[in-house]
Amino acid sequence: MGLIRLLIEAPQLFLLAAVPLLYSVILHEVAHGVCARAFGDDTARRAGRLTLHPLPHLDPMGLLMLLVAGFGWARPVPVNYGQLRPLRPGIFCVALAGCATNIVIATLALAALQAQLVSSGSASAVVLGVVARINIALGAFNLIPIPPLDGSRILLSLLPPEGQRALLGLERYGFMILILLLVSGLLDPVIQAVESVIILLISLLFTLVR
Repeated sequence: MGLIRLLIEAPQLFLLAAVPLLYSVILHEVAHGVCARAFGDDTARRAGRLTLHPLPHLDPMGLLMLLVAGFGWARPVPVNYGQLRPLRPGIFCVALAGCATNIVIATLALAALQAQLVSSGSASAVVLGVVARINIALGAFNLIPIPPLDGSRILLSLLPPEGQRALLGLERYGFMILILLLVSGLLDPVIQAVESVIILLISLLFTLVR
C-alpha cells in the first residue's frame, strides 16, 4: 500500500502516520548499526549513524518508494563485515536486525489494536493499521535475497564459499535487477508471500500469549 493514496484521501491521517513511518525505516537502519556494534564493529557509531535524528538516515529514492509503493529504505548504515566476530553469525544477525525491527513494530501496532488501546475507527486506530501494514511490507521487502537488500546478506551468511562469491559478484547489478523486478511487478507475488508468512507468525504469537 503506497502512502500517496492516503495523502490524497486523508491528508490529516497522512500527517499523523508520517512520523511513525519515517522512524520505521530509521529504526531499521539503526538496528543494523546497534547489532554490528554488539558483534565488534563500531563503524556505524563513528559515522554518527546510531542516532534517531532523521537527516543522517534519509535516502530520497527510498523515501519516494515508501510513498509510492508502500515499502522503501533509509540510507544504509555502514557496516564493516570483516570486523564482525564470529563472522557468519554476525553477518546473519546484523542483516536480520532491520527486518526484525520492522516486524516488532508491526506486532506492537497490531497488539495495540487487538487490546483496544485506541477506539475502533478512530484516527489513531487507522494510523496503527497503516503502521502495521507498512512495517510488514518493509520487513517482507528487505528479506528478499537480492542485493542490496538484507535478505542477500542473510543468504550470504548461510552459503558455502562458492555461493558467497557468486552472490557477491551479483552485487554490482543487484540494484538494477531489483528496480526492474519492482517496475515489472514480478516481485509482487514474492513480497506478498513473505508478508503472508510474517502475518502468520504474528498471528501464532498472539495465539500463544492469549
